Amino acid sequence: MNTSDLPAAYSGTFLLGGDLEVRRMAFGAMRLTGKGIWGPPRDRAEAIRLLRRLPHLGVNFIDTADSYGPQVSEELVAEALSPYPPNLVIATKGGLVRPGPGEWRRDGRPEKLRAACEGSLARLRLERIDLYQLHAPDPNVPLEDSLGELARLQIEGKIRHIGLSSVRPEELERARRVVRVVSVQNRYNLEDRISDNVLTVCERDGLGFIPWFPLAAGPLASRQGAVLRVAHRHGATTAQVALAWLLQRSPVVILIPGTASIAHLEENVAAAKLHLSDADLSELAQGA
Repeated sequence: MNTSDLPAAYSGTFLLGGDLEVRRMAFGAMRLTGKGIWGPPRDRAEAIRLLRRLPHLGVNFIDTADSYGPQVSEELVAEALSPYPPNLVIATKGGLVRPGPGEWRRDGRPEKLRAACEGSLARLRLERIDLYQLHAPDPNVPLEDSLGELARLQIEGKIRHIGLSSVRPEELERARRVVRVVSVQNRYNLEDRISDNVLTVCERDGLGFIPWFPLAAGPLASRQGAVLRVAHRHGATTAQVALAWLLQRSPVVILIPGTASIAHLEENVAAAKLHLSDADLSELAQGA
């Protein structure tokens, strides 16, 4: 198989942590779970088929978390793909707990993060996690304490690289005094660019920037007209335009759109082939 001809290959690559080459069109495994990101998927067999489709599309980076399900997403990834292809990078996260469907609470206590990481290792059937991310800073726990525990897990060989999620620039700066951070996963899309300042730091210092909620789960309200016009010109979907914009926004962006549909997965990955012109980008910036 010539992997350079696979759809995700058109997105280009990013060298994560200096030693993990990942395609910038990746996959987020959150939506493989039940309603409210709780419990098993409606069709487990379909979820397994979807995950097994990823290598055939050239996707070699999967992002999950212990809180997706909880635990369900990680179990599905392992069931579908373990033993893993040698170039597949698995990222997961810890630091959120789930009291029930649609509920998310932060818990960055060191002992909880250690238990979360070791649980993820077992569920993912790994000896070391390629990228382990603090899911969100806990306002009740000093960030230095949370990351200090991740640093210890890294020294023990249980974590290869450390990333952050849902952080402000000042939190990123504090974190980098404690550990080497290789990536940041923040909410970011064509409509919501509040994390532009974090992206600027990632570009400057060569950190991966992983936008979550890349499609804003809808028509990107203030730019709906522009997105529709650009999509029409390219014979593409509005989702593909939004994803292509993110890929062209910065070379440090790694996309993780999620879905439980194989057809939707293939549509998302095909966005890697879509090139937006300067005129397209200007129209999207202006919106309306």
